[in-house]
Amino acid sequence: MDKLKFLTAGIPILAEKQGYKGAFETLKNLKLDGLEAEFVHGVRISEENIDLIKNAVNDNFTVTCHGPYYINLNAKEQEKIDASVDRILDTARVAKLMNAYSITYHAAFYMGNDKDIVFQNVVKQTEKIVSVLKEEDNNIFIRPETTGKGTQWGTYEEIIKLSELFDNVLPCIDFAHIHARSGGQYNTYDEFCKIFDLIGTKLGDYALKNFHAHIAGIEYSPKGEKRHLILEESDMNYKDLLKAFKNFDIKGVIVCESPNIETDAKILKEYYLSL
Repeated sequence: MDKLKFLTAGIPILAEKQGYKGAFETLKNLKLDGLEAEFVHGVRISEENIDLIKNAVNDNFTVTCHGPYYINLNAKEQEKIDASVDRILDTARVAKLMNAYSITYHAAFYMGNDKDIVFQNVVKQTEKIVSVLKEEDNNIFIRPETTGKGTQWGTYEEIIKLSELFDNVLPCIDFAHIHARSGGQYNTYDEFCKIFDLIGTKLGDYALKNFHAHIAGIEYSPKGEKRHLILEESDMNYKDLLKAFKNFDIKGVIVCESPNIETDAKILKEYYLSL
């Protein structure tokens, strides 16, 4: 990546009825940089739309993909684990066809297990995923996402630790999820810098220059994430977060997941460019 790009989580609201063709026309008009294709209910997309997205990427838009929600690499039933691996692989295969930058997904739930055991289970399944993709000559970035509830595997420390073990596994840092999971912490400039510092220390400058982030407003309780909010209707300190992005010279993508995706994505981009 040569700069930091700002994407919407899915088709912009203004283009919902026009599909992907309308999406990229809208993004161009708004001077945004691309979108995250949302496969949250299954990896289903027509060949026509794959070609349309690929052509948009060729025109300098950037696309990422979000895998299905029905993923749990620590499930009790082996068939659910196998299905989860398949869903991640299917997301990666479609992503390659459309020349996407990376894929992200929520990797696992603790299911009441010891966290070290869960980590090893996630490692084991990630080894399978990475092995298959290597055989298929698919070099897409695989990015487990930081999660918003204490029942979910996926603290930023866990995901960084996993990323140390594999060449093409890097974090997807959802700053709203980290903020919600911690009960309102990780919302200051110094706390944001702490995350970037750890990534740079553990994974190197390469990870900071090939970044994948999610940002949104968020409502939370002591149990963590409740729902996404519009930035200005939340306590998310996005201005100090973007200052940290700027000062660390982060390159890659920021995907806006607010309910008003393109409006907040534009707010984020314009503020970042003003720094």
